[in-house]
Amino acid sequence: MALIVQKYGGTSVGSVERIQAVAQRVYKTVKAGNSIVVVVSAMGKTTDGLVKLATEISPNPNRREMDMLLSTGEQVTIALLSMALQELGQPAISMTGAQVGIVTEAEHSRARILHIETTRLTRHINAGKVVVVAGFQGTSSAGEMEITTLGRGGSDTSAVAIAAALGASFCEIYTDVPGILTTDPRLVAEAQLMDAISCDEMLELASLGAKVLHPRAVEIARNYGVPLVVRSSWTDQPGTWVTSAKPQGRSLINLEIARPVDHVEFDTNQAKVALLRVPDKPGVAARLFGEISRQKVDVDLIIQSVHEGNSNDIAFTVTTPILKRAEAVATAIAPALRSQSNPKLEEAEVMVEHNIAKVSIAGAGMIGRPGVAAKMFATLAEAGVNIQMISTSEVKVSCVVDAAQCDRAVLALRTAFEIEAGEQGSRGAGESACIDSPLPLRPSAPLPNCPLVRGVALDLKQARLAIRQLPDRPGMAAKLFGLLAQHNISVDMIIQSQRCRVIDGVPRRDIAFTVSQMDGESAKEMLIQVAAELGWGEVVLDSAIAKVSIVGAGMVGQPGVAAKMFEALAQQQINIQMIATSEIKTSCVVAQEQGVKALQAIHTAFGLAGSEKFVVPA
Repeated sequence: MALIVQKYGGTSVGSVERIQAVAQRVYKTVKAGNSIVVVVSAMGKTTDGLVKLATEISPNPNRREMDMLLSTGEQVTIALLSMALQELGQPAISMTGAQVGIVTEAEHSRARILHIETTRLTRHINAGKVVVVAGFQGTSSAGEMEITTLGRGGSDTSAVAIAAALGASFCEIYTDVPGILTTDPRLVAEAQLMDAISCDEMLELASLGAKVLHPRAVEIARNYGVPLVVRSSWTDQPGTWVTSAKPQGRSLINLEIARPVDHVEFDTNQAKVALLRVPDKPGVAARLFGEISRQKVDVDLIIQSVHEGNSNDIAFTVTTPILKRAEAVATAIAPALRSQSNPKLEEAEVMVEHNIAKVSIAGAGMIGRPGVAAKMFATLAEAGVNIQMISTSEVKVSCVVDAAQCDRAVLALRTAFEIEAGEQGSRGAGESACIDSPLPLRPSAPLPNCPLVRGVALDLKQARLAIRQLPDRPGMAAKLFGLLAQHNISVDMIIQSQRCRVIDGVPRRDIAFTVSQMDGESAKEMLIQVAAELGWGEVVLDSAIAKVSIVGAGMVGQPGVAAKMFEALAQQQINIQMIATSEIKTSCVVAQEQGVKALQAIHTAFGLAGSEKFVVPA
């Protein structure tokens, strides 16, 4: 007999008829010999209606009272579903978040779960009852016992947290789509249903899965090894399994506020090749990395900084043994890139740097937590370690530093993020292998049954900020991103220019990063206010950008995947404005007006389209 947690979203319980259909599904699962806990959202558009009522009363309603109001939506659903189960002859009991023992921070509208008291819940399960739980809510641990809500994706988060606390066999997320698709079916009708995806891949595709499965839920599943399956509540299709490796023992106390970083990783077997002043036009990255792929050169990090005039810089890292081959390719192709560009453009330069190391922090808890990257940069600055390159993804921040400083950097980061010596990783530790493969990471042959690219995501809600002429010395990145963290501004991509200028005796570089569009203007104003004091140059904001990303554990160790992405964009005459990579993700910033076209071109290029067309309910 299995213990299963099922979660049903608002559209799945949007009417009396839908609630009765859910009751039938739950009843059938119980009769198959399983114990069931059901977590539900508010019916249909109930939450939207409650928000509308509040804003008619007050343009800026009190957050405590909003929690009190919004928590009532789920209470309606749990009572009705419990009644529907009882009508079928199935014992059931409804419980609010407080009654079920979900204890949270005392933070209204965006509380994180601290722990779950399972005694009462377990007693009802052992008595043969289906426990129907109000998702999205809990109660604070303070003496006042305040009702709190978990914010966006709260019901998913509630369900997976309960599954972790109970040690459930698995957690089923029922929604209005058949599972996780290779991309947004509203933009690509031929998006294909995935049979399975790893938690690491799902986290990197956070923007793709946000409406289907919230990253907070995936984070808990990854941290506690909870198998998830996303299914349609309208059909009996098998859906998509979201899997994770068996985790090391982790306390269920401070469930959602445990340390955000799980691993400190390093690789001293690296060298950097940079092409400075390459033309800023479509096809340049495709040509460069296409040739690198043909020469079977496996590239690790790739970054392309924000353009300066009509040129920009592209840098990449490779393992030391293949450096000569990589340098030869870059040197050979640089004149060809120049000859096609403006003849007045200053000659491109190939710059090679030996004796570097890549140091990374990785962890599912980094998503949506401003300040993690800033803490890394501050830690390195305090240790006297200068950062030469930065590359980021949803769950990893990597910095290239001088190899002689690697040990000092790793020790400092391990101390700052409270990582025990046995938990730090060397090359590849903590990286995601294909969910189907027991093979070690960074294999010399393709992983079996693992597609190169699992999915493609598009984010149209980002803005890019660039700071010109930032002093190139330890501590500058820490000050910049520390300021943003103090203002609760989350940063996504971070790119540091390779081009260095000495102005008034001070070496300087440009740095660019992306933030949410809603934070763009306020971030710009704040940074302008401190720019003169800190010796920074011009602060430039561009809100008309889009970020398109490919994700797949199968791309690890496989030359040519990024080149294929760049070529797909070049064929559509889409210029790449920025590039950032991790082991299983490559992201490009393009013009916002070309975002959808870029997504469709890349999805087609990797053969992800299926024959069936999916329609997402409004």
